[in-house]
Amino acid sequence: MATQSAFENLVTVEEYLSTAYEPDCEYADGVLEARNLGEKDHSTLQRFLVVLFAVRRREWNVEVYPELRVQIAARQFRVPDVTVVRGDAKVGQILTDAPLIAIEIMSPEDTIPKVAAKANEYLHFGVEHVWVIDSLRRVAYRAGSNGLELVRNGELTVAGTEIRVGLDEMFTELERG
Repeated sequence: MATQSAFENLVTVEEYLSTAYEPDCEYADGVLEARNLGEKDHSTLQRFLVVLFAVRRREWNVEVYPELRVQIAARQFRVPDVTVVRGDAKVGQILTDAPLIAIEIMSPEDTIPKVAAKANEYLHFGVEHVWVIDSLRRVAYRAGSNGLELVRNGELTVAGTEIRVGLDEMFTELERG
């Protein structure tokens, strides 16, 4: 019986960037990686965050993008659920500079080790703030040098700015249906 080489299905960077995937996927060293999304809680939290940052973009001096491809290495692309950049950042069709905030919203299939590894990739790339939102447990985490740290004070913030995201307000959106 013939075996198929594991390398036959690898995708080049050029092919990844020139192909429309539905839904969009991430890319790491030739391998396409599916993203978990499409459920109501995930979508609700993503909408809340995008609208909050969009409404306050002038006040907070930021721009917000849902599902924008971020090239974190020569052959690695991630697609945060929400990406926030400083207001004066130059943003092309694909973000190649580290954003101010990368936000990942966990789906039921996600695990803490998996999202912690992705958060670490963002930090290594230079993302200043990585937030992970767990809609199932109604908690949020900040990524740092010690891994994911549970947010205990009830809000996500960016030091030196007016950026404040209240967790109670955010998770109340899930109750509205």
